[in-house]
Amino acid sequence: HRTAYQTREADERRDAARRRSGPECRRGRFYDALAAIDSVVEAIGKDELKVIAAELVTQVRKSVTIDWTVREGARAKIKVMVKRILRKHGYPPDLEEEATKTVLAQAELLCAEWTEAA
Repeated sequence: HRTAYQTREADERRDAARRRSGPECRRGRFYDALAAIDSVVEAIGKDELKVIAAELVTQVRKSVTIDWTVREGARAKIKVMVKRILRKHGYPPDLEEEATKTVLAQAELLCAEWTEAA
């Protein structure tokens, strides 16, 4: 459960992300998705979350196709890749499934932007 300070901090990051664009913005969106669970920030730290977010943006973007959200095989491949990245960086195993779902949801939101830029 988030404190008022953590909620305000997340809101400030989200507002800052809206004011900028490009890779930094995408990393910020994934970071916020991963850091939404309080114990994760405590367990692995903000710096490691930034590394995970950057790697997720790079790897997920490489894997995204226009129809990845409707093709089960493509979606499954991205899901496995996200889980591998989380494990590689020591993301808490008990929170991995929720984080994977959150990352996939965030990727769906960014999908149009990524496929337009391709």
